[in-house]
Amino acid sequence: MIGFLRGKLIQKTPPQLVLDVQGVGYEVEAPMTTFYDLPALGQEVKLHTHLVVREDAHILFGFASETERMLFRTLIKVNGVGPKLALTILSGQSVAEFYRCVDDNDVKALVRLPGVGQKTAERLIIEMRGRLPALSDSALEAGHNQTPATLGNSPKLEAITALCALGYKPPDAARMVQAIAVEDKSCEDIIRLALRGTIK
Repeated sequence: MIGFLRGKLIQKTPPQLVLDVQGVGYEVEAPMTTFYDLPALGQEVKLHTHLVVREDAHILFGFASETERMLFRTLIKVNGVGPKLALTILSGQSVAEFYRCVDDNDVKALVRLPGVGQKTAERLIIEMRGRLPALSDSALEAGHNQTPATLGNSPKLEAITALCALGYKPPDAARMVQAIAVEDKSCEDIIRLALRGTIK
């Protein structure tokens, strides 16, 4: 099992990034909450990782914090929640926001996430209560206050592509991006605003 990776950030195209670790390029899938904390390309970054082994692929997932990885690992133990849906949940909500949904029985907020229906939301709340790992004070305070980094030269198009990769249908992703002012905003800024708009 690969516990973490530390290397140079070579590429970041949500939800995938590439890390150069001593000459080996690792493709890693990460939630948007992790992308908000990434440094500029060429800088060193450390990611906590989780490896999913399937018959047709080995997929490496990366997280900016141990708390995010712990929640991801807890989510994929819930019946009907696979790695892709867990990544979508972590992209649409911070760890603290998800904890609040579970504590407050807020099914409505969870259903707004792509791929989460009424029954899945109810199951998440029931099964995650009492199973959630301890959340540090710093994670609670952080919420969604991540610092965005700059992505690419076509932020609007990249944002739409990333939203589609997170489970949104292309027309819905385009509509979400068009609903906000995107001038002078990075891809990550646009995605964060679009995702926040679906949660509120």
